[in-house]
Amino acid sequence: MTVLLFLIPVALFLGGLGLVGFLWSLKSGQYDDLEGASWRILDDDDLEDDDGKKA
Repeated sequence: MTVLLFLIPVALFLGGLGLVGFLWSLKSGQYDDLEGASWRILDDDDLEDDDGKKA
């Protein structure tokens, strides 16, 4: 039973740490562009223009 006196504060601390990390990621814009990465992986950077230069 005394283990709960240790585990409950640790669990609350870790939960709060996860909440702070999630709120930080929202504030820093991590979820603003959800489709950008899926389109960037399909973009072919090796294609060349008509001038022979990379696009």
